[in-house]
Amino acid sequence: MKLASYRVRGRESFGGVVGDGVVDLKLRLAPRYDSAIELLRTDGGLDAARAAVRGVRPDFPVSEIEWLPPILAPEKILCVGINYANRNAEFGDAETPAYPSLFFRVPGSLVGHRQPIMRPCESEQLDYEAEIALVIGRAGRRIAPADALGHVAGVTLCNEGTVRDWLRHGKFNVTPGKNFDASGSMGPWIVTTDEIDLAQPLHLTAKVNGELTQDDTTLSMIKSFAELIAYASSFMTLKAGDIVVTGTPVKLKHGEGALWLKPGDTIEIEVPEIGVLHNTVVANS
Repeated sequence: MKLASYRVRGRESFGGVVGDGVVDLKLRLAPRYDSAIELLRTDGGLDAARAAVRGVRPDFPVSEIEWLPPILAPEKILCVGINYANRNAEFGDAETPAYPSLFFRVPGSLVGHRQPIMRPCESEQLDYEAEIALVIGRAGRRIAPADALGHVAGVTLCNEGTVRDWLRHGKFNVTPGKNFDASGSMGPWIVTTDEIDLAQPLHLTAKVNGELTQDDTTLSMIKSFAELIAYASSFMTLKAGDIVVTGTPVKLKHGEGALWLKPGDTIEIEVPEIGVLHNTVVANS
């Protein structure tokens, strides 16, 4: 199932994307479920959603909706830095790190599919990072790697937008550069794990204005999806609806400022088994 959140006809809702249409689950499953995250937090929620979507004609075309991030109010958006082997080398470090590098993003830093990404007035160094994001569907603490993928409800795509010159305002502080309002995106939907095999390699690409700028597979990841979940859950409880953004490959163009995003630029992030996340950059005055 492709599970999306959106605005349509003056209201906020969520539903299953079927072809070029959407089955509105808020209408069909009310009052028990009011949002996509409630499906994840309730036993049997995703099963109820799948049953409601199966064999049903869509309620409206996707052309009518305003896409929102698939999960609107996650408790945690945990991001992983330098998690592809070639990126580790890009930073001049030949030694494989023993542990993942982690940081948090806030929900307001991300917009949905086909919504504008804001280049802030404070900086021209808006960068992008194509990433795969895991959506937790079952809570857990101290999860074993062998059990980790069983805690995942589905996957989505993330443009983990970064304002580069704000990453080092403090000596060890990346938080400002990672959390400008609307500086990144997530979506277009969650593909649930009954429709995607997370144990198989996934091919991740990014295009800026139609030009291929990132191209790699999850075989290059330093820490696998399962290892990331196991490590994060070793020090905190992962809850249903939490999101783990798993790292970005090296860019095909190198050099500082080679691909700073400008107003009018378009970014497309794709994994064939998931879809395409498309956004355009605008200036934020």
